[in-house]
Amino acid sequence: MAHAAVHTYEMAVPIFVVIWLSEFSVIDVGLAQFPVTTATVGVVVTLGYGLFGLGALPGGVLVDRVGSRRLIAACLLGMGGAYVLLGLAPSMLVIALALVLWGVSASVYHPAGLSLISKGVSRRGTGLAYHGMAGNLGIGLGPLLAAVLLLFVDWRTVAVLLGLPAILVALYAVRADFDETAAVEEAAADGGAKADAGVDSLGEFLAESRRLFAGSFLFVFAIVMFSGLYYRGVLTFLPELLRGLPGFEPVPVASILPAGLVDLLGARGGRELRPQDYFYAGLLLIGVVGQYVGGKLTDRYRVEYTMAAAFGALAVLALLFLPVASLGVVPLMALGAVLGAFLFVVQPMYQATVAEYTPPGTRGLSYGFTYLGVFGVGALGGAIAGAVLAFADAGALFLTLAAFAAAASGLGLFLGRRHAA
Repeated sequence: MAHAAVHTYEMAVPIFVVIWLSEFSVIDVGLAQFPVTTATVGVVVTLGYGLFGLGALPGGVLVDRVGSRRLIAACLLGMGGAYVLLGLAPSMLVIALALVLWGVSASVYHPAGLSLISKGVSRRGTGLAYHGMAGNLGIGLGPLLAAVLLLFVDWRTVAVLLGLPAILVALYAVRADFDETAAVEEAAADGGAKADAGVDSLGEFLAESRRLFAGSFLFVFAIVMFSGLYYRGVLTFLPELLRGLPGFEPVPVASILPAGLVDLLGARGGRELRPQDYFYAGLLLIGVVGQYVGGKLTDRYRVEYTMAAAFGALAVLALLFLPVASLGVVPLMALGAVLGAFLFVVQPMYQATVAEYTPPGTRGLSYGFTYLGVFGVGALGGAIAGAVLAFADAGALFLTLAAFAAAASGLGLFLGRRHAA
């Protein structure tokens, strides 16, 4: 539930961005006022997304000190409260504060959740499989749920409705009684060693970090950083970009429902269905297939080269997006399905690459830096996309995205050749 909630909230934000751009005209910070544009909204969104990534590293250190259950409960409570605040927000400034609260709360989830599974579940592979499935369902079904709810209620009510389940699950997490280290204790009973508690001091943290970045992990970190920039850059304003394309005009709900049901809905029957929201949700749902295919390819082929090929495909897809969009909705849907798959094909590939190029003793720290690169540095992709759209155009945005993917592809080839040598 927590993993699904994290990604539901993460991916529902672009659905709301379209509404915020039309509902608000100014961001008032007291001493200054800024117009609401794709550039300024991109900065607001990047605040939350950036903290989501930046907090992963200290979150990984913290989980070894206070335990996973407490952190996951706090994460759920903070995320749910953030979305309730989002629904009550009277201005873009309060929306920014709500997104900051969400980012800080969500940032501890991945180190806490993955640590809980690795230490508490003896059938670790099965546990990770269910965990990954829940995350992917949140990624795809979360935006879809938000889009459907918007047919019947306003965006503020949708935000509150999305926030309440996380608060309920947080209450369960506080009361739940289970052994967080059951699998570790089983391994110890069988002659295995207990997991290391992580770095114990700032000096040790700095020393291990320097050791990591002195080797090939530096190039792996650059790859995941470019991956995050592409991911955020293409998704943050995708619904807004689609809104202006032929075939994505709003559709009155009354035109697709039986007359009797329209009468029953009353004033709500006058709402409009926004096709871009469903395209966006469908693209993300296709990512489930991409995750599976990426994992299989990683097991069968040299990961550096498959990763380079996948990022190369993302570069080509970015360059093709607008030309294909000009051909009509059907060709764009086909390209969107391929884009959705490749966005997630690369994830198991770079996760496996991290394991390939880091020592077991610093694996937790390595993944902390990985999420810092993907979600922290990668969050700048939203701000970059907003600025490019505000000061240039969609063509410049997709050219920028292609450059990110091409850089990651080139680094993958470099790693492969360096390993072969």
